[in-house]
Amino acid sequence: MPNSKELFSELVNKVGLAESKDEIETMVYLLLENKLGLTRTDVLGKKELENTRFSDWDEIILRINRHEPIQYILGEAGFYGRKFKVDASVLIPRPETELIIDAVLPGYGRPGQKGLTIVDIGTGSGCIAITLAKELPDAKVYATDVSAAALMTAVENAERNSAAVEFIRHNLLSDNLQLTGINLIVSNPPYVTHAEKASMKKNVTDYEPPEALFVPDDDPFIFYSAIAKVGKKVLKPEGKVIVEINERFGKEVSEVFLKGGYDSVLITKDLAGKDRVVSAGRPKK
Repeated sequence: MPNSKELFSELVNKVGLAESKDEIETMVYLLLENKLGLTRTDVLGKKELENTRFSDWDEIILRINRHEPIQYILGEAGFYGRKFKVDASVLIPRPETELIIDAVLPGYGRPGQKGLTIVDIGTGSGCIAITLAKELPDAKVYATDVSAAALMTAVENAERNSAAVEFIRHNLLSDNLQLTGINLIVSNPPYVTHAEKASMKKNVTDYEPPEALFVPDDDPFIFYSAIAKVGKKVLKPEGKVIVEINERFGKEVSEVFLKGGYDSVLITKDLAGKDRVVSAGRPKK
C-alpha cells in the first residue's frame, strides 16, 4: 500500500490542469482531507495507508481535469473557519468575501449586545448570514434569495452549523422586503459583467450559477441600486450597508450609495490591494 506522501504525489501528477503547482497541490490536499481525513502534516509525514488504491481516485481526477471545482466535487467549502455544503445551486464561498465579516464584527461584535438585526440579501450558500449568526449570537439574522434551490442549501448549512437564521425567498429586483427596523444589510450580489466572462476560468463559467455571477454590461450596478433603495425602507436611522464589489467599480458603487442618500461611504481593499467592500450609512434623518 502507498503511504500518504506517495498517494499525494500520484494524484498531483494525474491532474492535467494548466494551473500553478501550488493550486494543484491545494486541490489534492483538500481531496485527501475530505476523503481520508489526512492533514498536511499527515501527508508530509508519509503516514501509512490501508485499503487505498490509486484507481479509486480516477473518477475524481477526471472531474478535476474537466475543470469542475474541487469544492463541488467534495460537496463542501470552508468559510471563516466553518464548513458549508456547496453544489451547483450556489456560488463557492471565496476568501475575499470574509472581508464582509471582518467589516461587521468591530462595530457590532460587543459581547451581550442586544437588539441587533441583520439581513443578508442574496445569501446563496448562507455563508455570510450563518457566520454572522455564529459570531454574533445575540443578533437576529435574516437571509434572502431569489433561488429556491439556493435557499434549500442555505437552510441545510444553517442546520449543519447550528445557526439561527430566518430564510426568506425574495426577488431583490421586483419584490418588497417585508422587514423593518434593520441595523445592518450585508450582501455579495452578482457583479461580474458579461464582457469579463471571456477572461474568466472555465471552473467558474462552466459550473457556478450564472445568475449569481453576472450583471448586464449596460447596467452593472443594478443590484447595488436595488440594495440602496431597500435600505432606505428597512434600515433604522444610522443603519449600515456592507457589500462586496467588483474590484473595477469601487468609486462607481460608492456613488450609487452617495446618490441614494447615504453617507459615511467607505471602500475597503482586499489583501491583494483591490477594492473589495463598500460600506455606507443611512443618515439619522
